[in-house]
Amino acid sequence: MEKLRIIIMMLLFSVVAQGQTAKQVLDKTAAVVSDKNGVQANFSIKGAQMQTSGTFAVKGRKFHATTPQATMWFDGKTMWTYMKKNDEVNVSNPTESQLAAINPYNFIYLYKNGYTYKMEKGRNNYIVHLTATDKKKNIQEMYITVLQKGYIPTQIRMKQSKGWTTIDISQFKATAQSDNLFRFNSKDYPQAEVIDLR
Repeated sequence: MEKLRIIIMMLLFSVVAQGQTAKQVLDKTAAVVSDKNGVQANFSIKGAQMQTSGTFAVKGRKFHATTPQATMWFDGKTMWTYMKKNDEVNVSNPTESQLAAINPYNFIYLYKNGYTYKMEKGRNNYIVHLTATDKKKNIQEMYITVLQKGYIPTQIRMKQSKGWTTIDISQFKATAQSDNLFRFNSKDYPQAEVIDLR
């Protein structure tokens, strides 16, 4: 009986320790991505509703992304999406789940509440598996792959109601980003029709 109790305690301790380690990896990754001056990278997204690639820059909660189809600016509250095909700009205030689907690094705000953690250690990376504790959350599961050296995220897989979306990230670097980069400038698109959806 005593052996059984010791084995159970060891198993419980290892699960708790692994959860803390996974959180520590995500905390360190969030610190890298949240560099006060900003970061930029290339990305590709593949999911049930979209498939595209491009570049993005992030500074705090702000981001700017460019794909062959669109350019997006988000200043922390308002998002402008310029659709090249239609020469129009949609203005909106996106929800957290909408931001998660657009901004590859939005996970740095989501993981802190409402998820349990598990982690696998690969040869050169960590793979952190997050599972929502509330079945009503828009993102039910996430797998975040992080390089062990430098805590740089290289892939984010997330499960939403319409299936899995995979975001691959490359060419990551910390570099100063001007605040102007995250706001739409109508002078750069004088012919574009602006549609306010707020």
